[in-house]
Amino acid sequence: MHNQVMETRRLQLLFELSRVGSMRGVADLLGLTTSTVSQQIAVLARETGTALLEPVGRGVRLTPAGRRLADHAATILAAVETAYRDLSPDAEPKGTLRVAGFVTAVRRSLMPIVSELAGTHPDIHIDVREHEPAEAHALLAADAVDLALTYDYNLAPDNARAYDSLALWSAPWSLGAPAQEASNAHGDSPAVFRAFRKHDWIGNSRNRADEDVVRLIASMADFEPNLRHQADSLDLVEDLILAGMGVGLLPADRPPRAGITLIPLSGPDVRLRAYARTRRGRGSWAPLALVLGQLTAGTAGPVSPHTR
Repeated sequence: MHNQVMETRRLQLLFELSRVGSMRGVADLLGLTTSTVSQQIAVLARETGTALLEPVGRGVRLTPAGRRLADHAATILAAVETAYRDLSPDAEPKGTLRVAGFVTAVRRSLMPIVSELAGTHPDIHIDVREHEPAEAHALLAADAVDLALTYDYNLAPDNARAYDSLALWSAPWSLGAPAQEASNAHGDSPAVFRAFRKHDWIGNSRNRADEDVVRLIASMADFEPNLRHQADSLDLVEDLILAGMGVGLLPADRPPRAGITLIPLSGPDVRLRAYARTRRGRGSWAPLALVLGQLTAGTAGPVSPHTR
């Protein structure tokens, strides 16, 4: 067979000919002229390098090669039709949705949807991978996931203009410090930071945004922070604070452990902003569109994060 691309419309003509038995019948069925049907099947024969028809009386019939190709055409056309139905925005949502996201967004925003879909749309299967924003964006760029749940800070916005973005929620963050030292910090964010300028600071081991926020506010307070530690787990951040090893950013809506005080930050404030991100133009795929709609509807509930 020649190395050619066969158009599905020509395969459809051959398939219909195998069913109705005549060029005129195919033409009447599809609203074409008999000449058009004949010409297109002739083109298909040239593309395959094989005789597909042979004369019989005043008509034609399929050769053995033509019948084999007509059998293949039936399978190919059915697969194409299934693909169109599956990709249609109006299709019944089904398939595997691959999600990468940070822990809090997965637990707070995604897991309630997973539980609901298990009852309402059992043909949707969700694969979950826990990743920080840069990692999730890399997977999205490589088409290794369909949905990325990411975050940035208002003081350290990310650059994700290459993706379609849906804002989910935001949460205030505070400075976590040993309770016995918190009374020394008053005023706006730079003043609070200045009170701890001689302390070591704790950043995030998997996302530079935390460090960027700390350095920005510290620069407003005219000092260079000593970012000595890095931790992704908020429990570990608290361990370090309790051990007197440093201070660091913690979510204001997460009750701290005894011995830690959350000092409010304002002027400027610090807010974590969560997003759902997808590749351009992919949001109409039925399973993804359904989950994005659920995320927009705000079906998520509160959760106490252990990581960012």
